[in-house]
Amino acid sequence: MSEYQYYEFRAIDRPLTNAQVRELRRYSSRAEITATTFSVEYNWGDFKGAPHQWMEKYFDAFICITNWGSRWFMLRIPGSVLTRDAVSEYCVDEVLDFDINDGSLILSFRVDDESGDLVDGEGWLSSLVALRTDLLKGDHRCLYLAWLRSMQGMNYEGDVHDHEVEPPVPAGLRSLSTPLERLADFLGIDFDLIAAAAEQSEDESQLRMSGAEILVWVRNLPQDEKDSLLVRIIEDDVSHAQATLRQRVLSEMLSPRQVTGGSVRRRTAAQILTRADTITKERQRTEAERAEQERLQRELEQAELRRRHLESLRGRETDLWAKASQLIITKQPRKYDEAVLILQDLRDLADRVGVSSAFCQRMACLWRDHASKPTLLQRFQKAGLLAQPVIAGN
Repeated sequence: MSEYQYYEFRAIDRPLTNAQVRELRRYSSRAEITATTFSVEYNWGDFKGAPHQWMEKYFDAFICITNWGSRWFMLRIPGSVLTRDAVSEYCVDEVLDFDINDGSLILSFRVDDESGDLVDGEGWLSSLVALRTDLLKGDHRCLYLAWLRSMQGMNYEGDVHDHEVEPPVPAGLRSLSTPLERLADFLGIDFDLIAAAAEQSEDESQLRMSGAEILVWVRNLPQDEKDSLLVRIIEDDVSHAQATLRQRVLSEMLSPRQVTGGSVRRRTAAQILTRADTITKERQRTEAERAEQERLQRELEQAELRRRHLESLRGRETDLWAKASQLIITKQPRKYDEAVLILQDLRDLADRVGVSSAFCQRMACLWRDHASKPTLLQRFQKAGLLAQPVIAGN
């Protein structure tokens, strides 16, 4: 199998300058580079750039996918919006890691799974980049999913202990957005594990603020502070003053329980994994029952269709025997198959009307009359048309 590596970067807050585009071009002559993107695919050789350094200097989002199971996704978030303390609660191993540089926090989601199927890299960054906007709005579900993936991996390796306690459970885990579902696919997270974790997740609608509530909050602000906030939002180009303000409003207007699940007893990883195993068994049982019901329904439908077909043949037995004989006389394998189908209909019809013995007598005659046709007789035998061995030597 040939090697496959796909790298894609995206600038969101600020486009690349012409000088930066020229700098990046020195790393690859065949990469596709625009004012906001850099993408390249390798079937041999290696990427010459440094993804982490490029995220610090040029870009806000990055993805790498290889055919040996490496999947890597990074986002750059302003440190004023997403703090070290908020992220560190979800970091257990290399699945989720972060670094702070020049006021920005660079999140890294990474898994290495050699058993994973080869994934075409194109399109993945576009499907995941909306998670950056979610984080700017204070939505930490992607962080929690990364923690779940860490627990899933540790469970496979037998390293999960009872003292591993879950981080704050974000609201909305019961109804994942498309980007969050894509992240779960990207990291290879068991959806039954997500369902188990989501059982203590608040409904996302409970965190929405009405216009009336926001108006009350704004009216209670000192005038000087209102003026200062408005100036910052108007001046802001990439410091995300609006996102910072929104998170402040959330934290002040909503209770700690709603924002972080703080008053809900946190479960251990072992408890969540055990619950996920129960959900898996329940789902498999339900699916097996549904499949069995569908199978029985199909059998009933097929039986009814067969009954109607046989009823349509009643009174035409003589013509069908004649047609079968004509098809056999052609000595063509395809015609033999058609004849066998007709004879099977005649056998089943004889069973329904209680003349099976007469059918057997006529089939015995066919065996005798065409004993020199082993290909035909083999078809008879395979179709269960009179259990009689093929005559040897013919």
